[in-house]
Amino acid sequence: MSEKLRIQCITIDCDNPQLLADFWAAALDWKITEADEEGVVIELLDGSPEVGRIPDILFYKNPDRKVVKNRLHFDLRPEDQGAEVARLESLGAIRIEVGQADEPEATWIVMADPEGNEFCVLRARSE
Repeated sequence: MSEKLRIQCITIDCDNPQLLADFWAAALDWKITEADEEGVVIELLDGSPEVGRIPDILFYKNPDRKVVKNRLHFDLRPEDQGAEVARLESLGAIRIEVGQADEPEATWIVMADPEGNEFCVLRARSE
């Protein structure tokens, strides 16, 4: 019988690992646990019930620039969509249009982090 396999981290290639780690640590209320010139790791705060169940995020330095829409992105579920979008904008995110305006049932807001990586802020689950 083999040991269970789990995802240790999600790696995001980027130009400035510290910039993105700072943004995402603040956005998710996580902590930076490792950092050097090549990469920065963020993890859940100690005491979170999801520690060991949710992967870390590694921002890894890569000289290639982002030129197309991400093939993988985060969907974030807030308690208050409007308040969360405003908070993320204050951290450096921007709202972007990727075609969601053409979908009348769209309940999400598409944003980009400081290096242009797309992510979505979903409606609150209670809505």
